[in-house]
Amino acid sequence: MRPDYELLIFDWDGTLSDSIGRIVEAMQAAARLAGRPVRDDVAIKGIIGLGLPEAIRTLYPDITANDLIDFRQHYADHYMAMDVEPSRLFEDVHESLDAFRAEGYQLAVATGKARRGLDRVLKAHGWTDFFDATRAADETASKPDPLMLNQILQQCGVRPEKALMIGDASFDLMMARNAGMDSVAVGYGAQPLDSLLEYQPRLAIKHFSELRTWLGARAAETSLLG
Repeated sequence: MRPDYELLIFDWDGTLSDSIGRIVEAMQAAARLAGRPVRDDVAIKGIIGLGLPEAIRTLYPDITANDLIDFRQHYADHYMAMDVEPSRLFEDVHESLDAFRAEGYQLAVATGKARRGLDRVLKAHGWTDFFDATRAADETASKPDPLMLNQILQQCGVRPEKALMIGDASFDLMMARNAGMDSVAVGYGAQPLDSLLEYQPRLAIKHFSELRTWLGARAAETSLLG
């Protein structure tokens, strides 16, 4: 079957990996160590997807440059201590990505993680060379700026209308829209599905396998149309 989309771009945390709880815990631990007010789970989930400096500044707008450095280190230390064993992938992620690859899609990751963290988890899951392109927040502009998507499109040689961004946060869907790209809203990650619908995703899913079903149906329809 020939897919109508050529490139699937995935967010990592909350889309492929069940890591939201660790992010929340690490951010709250960092706040305690930094002597900052501890934000609740909802507030922290609301900034997941941003690059770490942008996320911290959103939670603590008055933070100074020096305090930001300390806060980032507290966060990194706590997260790394928990992430000795990387967060599990959501059900059907591994099988579906293998199927997408076999079906001819190019695959990419666009994440708010830092490059060091992304490389670490890719290696842990045996995916060091699996994706056609990856971009991390510390090597490009943070979401929702479309720069990382534009870079992935250029690297993969794909037009925006032939690519699909899949993510669990408003920043993912805003980034896709800013890049002129369709999106899929994921409802099992950081943000409630209802809050993502205003960004007009082409599909809203509550389980990763729904993406595979939908893409398969689209590819079959495209094949029938010639």
